[in-house]
Amino acid sequence: MFLPRKASRARLREAENARRNRLEILTALSQKQITRRELIKWGLITAGGLIAPIHGLSPFVRSAYGSDNIPTGLPRSPLFGIQAFTQPMPRFDVLPRHPEPGFLNPAPMAQANTTQQPVPSVLGGGTGPIEGRPPGPIWAHQRWDQFPPQVAVEVTQEGAKVNTVYNPGVPSSLNSGINASAPFAPRFHPNLPDQGPLSLWTFNGTLPPKLLIGRYGEPILMRHHNRLPADPRHNGGFGLHTISTHEHNGHHGAENDGFTGAFFFPGQFYDYHYPICHGGYYSFNTGATDPRCGGPEDDGGIHQYPGDWRETMGTHWFHDHMFSFTAQNVYKGNAGMFNIYSAVDRGNEEINDGVNLRLPSGTAKPWGNLDYDVNLMISDKAWDANGQLTMDIFDMDGFLGDVMTVNLVYKPYFEVERRKYRFRILNGCVARFCKIALSDASPMIMIGNDGNLFPSPVVLTQLDEQGIAERYDIVIDFSRYQVGQKVWMVNLVEHDDGKGPKEDLSIREALSGDSDDPCVGRFLEFRIVRDPPRPDVSRVPSTMIPNPDLSKIPVAAHRTFEFKRGAEQTTNDPISSFFGEWGIRVDGDDTLAADFGRISAAPKFGTREIWTLKNGGGGWDHPIHIHFEEGQILARDGSASNVPAWERGRKDVYRLRPGGSVTITMQFRDFGGMFMEHCHNTTHEDNAMLLRWEIDGAGGAFLKPLPTPIPTPQGVQFRDPTDVLPTAFKK
Repeated sequence: MFLPRKASRARLREAENARRNRLEILTALSQKQITRRELIKWGLITAGGLIAPIHGLSPFVRSAYGSDNIPTGLPRSPLFGIQAFTQPMPRFDVLPRHPEPGFLNPAPMAQANTTQQPVPSVLGGGTGPIEGRPPGPIWAHQRWDQFPPQVAVEVTQEGAKVNTVYNPGVPSSLNSGINASAPFAPRFHPNLPDQGPLSLWTFNGTLPPKLLIGRYGEPILMRHHNRLPADPRHNGGFGLHTISTHEHNGHHGAENDGFTGAFFFPGQFYDYHYPICHGGYYSFNTGATDPRCGGPEDDGGIHQYPGDWRETMGTHWFHDHMFSFTAQNVYKGNAGMFNIYSAVDRGNEEINDGVNLRLPSGTAKPWGNLDYDVNLMISDKAWDANGQLTMDIFDMDGFLGDVMTVNLVYKPYFEVERRKYRFRILNGCVARFCKIALSDASPMIMIGNDGNLFPSPVVLTQLDEQGIAERYDIVIDFSRYQVGQKVWMVNLVEHDDGKGPKEDLSIREALSGDSDDPCVGRFLEFRIVRDPPRPDVSRVPSTMIPNPDLSKIPVAAHRTFEFKRGAEQTTNDPISSFFGEWGIRVDGDDTLAADFGRISAAPKFGTREIWTLKNGGGGWDHPIHIHFEEGQILARDGSASNVPAWERGRKDVYRLRPGGSVTITMQFRDFGGMFMEHCHNTTHEDNAMLLRWEIDGAGGAFLKPLPTPIPTPQGVQFRDPTDVLPTAFKK
């Protein structure tokens, strides 16, 4: 993804010239001035999506100055003299919660609000609806009457600006001395340039990244306003102004899932309804008699609800899912995190009622304390000679940056007390895998992944390779250090390109500085600054949340999904179909590129299925995400004994590993509609390793199969699916 440090000046000049040439093309492509099909016709990219091997356009082409290392066409990001670990790491910016009904205007409705407003001429003029959600009963909020919104959260998507209302949720002493009342500039380091409004697109247009707070039994209505430029040419060279917000692994109807084809335009909003209920709400513990299934009350007690407490989730995130532009928009800043609190994970380490696990958090509030519960978003970035965020969208193996950020700042430090801390770690990269260790090889306690606490904690000195979108919850006990000491988080994974990791280094090798991968090594410094002001009463219990037992539920179907190169496209819809290098083979049929109008699988509502996810080979790796339902891994490479301890809980992202396979079991309940399955190397997803599946027979207004939404600024139209695979509706 970068030229080696030993590259000659001539090679650097050559790569820079190629970068500038291709920048003109990718800018035109990102602004929809040209299409990928036109680039294929002109011979600039291949049918598989690869940049054509043309000297002066592709820095991948060997020349007199070539080397065995694979560059990206991007020169090293200039650091402008800054040093690592010279700025504090900001906590996430907590989004305000407002009582609903009564806060939002216009009031949210079960069906989309089709009130008309003028459409800018650059988007075709005329009028269009104020809400971009597809209209009518099929895209109405499911279970609206059972889960009326109690909390409203209103956010915007817009270009970078100064944050004057930063709320870290903790005092300055627990935020490394950051004064939250001071303006927070949109920059990766105080001595780097501000990001311009076309370079960085974030929630509310500001840094730090945003944190949504929720609790079981308290439905949230998140109104997302699109305030990006109406003109698609105003994008800083990459990214698209249409967005679709995916609440990653949320248990709710498909109309709130951020379906890749349910995007909305500048000037519109979209109301996302999050019931925040346990899986099995309508079929398990229907009398709400189990105190472990519920949400925290403001008096420290529990409000019990139906459902299966073993399906409790805790660490989610939300991000853009725009069709074929997910990688670009997420990389530009469209990503935040979501902490969900429950009867068993209260966010108060002091409450000892036999249900609360008392994980590190704090004690000041009855629930949701962030004092010692810290969100970390790790993402690699690159910027140009002017310090502005940049990306090469022609790198279809997967874009890798050359600078590491944590919570969207460059290699920060974080001050800690001598006690236990919980860290919710999100791999927020678009293609880079991470593998985290502490610089002194001391132990970390892994308590969960993908938002789910384990049946039992796992003690590790090195975490597993963490795929894109995976969340690792860990506990670090800093009481073993003395005040004044430092220890660092270290990345051990070395990449040559975005297809997958090259190799895992030892801690010693990663700290040596010898790797050509600039994102190997230290990336977050912990400074032990004081003893805790009160005793640490938090716990890491030996038993946490067991897996649901699905063995007595009949298996309705087996399906196999193989993730490969060399896909073909059997449809030709200019909006929903896409020609890409990557694709998915379903049940042994042809390998197909993405078309969100194609139905590839349709499990029946209320059933359980077994899915096998296979890597088609070639040495690459794919972290596969299945929307809506979590699964349990039954086997890796055909054997249950190959499943490590940290993969024996519930998951929503499944790393295939080179040449590998994963067999999982899932059940489909509570809600319905159209969902997705895709590689979460978002470059692979966009090019075009994504498919649509839907839950069949959910009742209500749903049809079989569901019509496909086709958004325009003037309103959403519906079409019949472009294709239905023969094995989709298995009996």
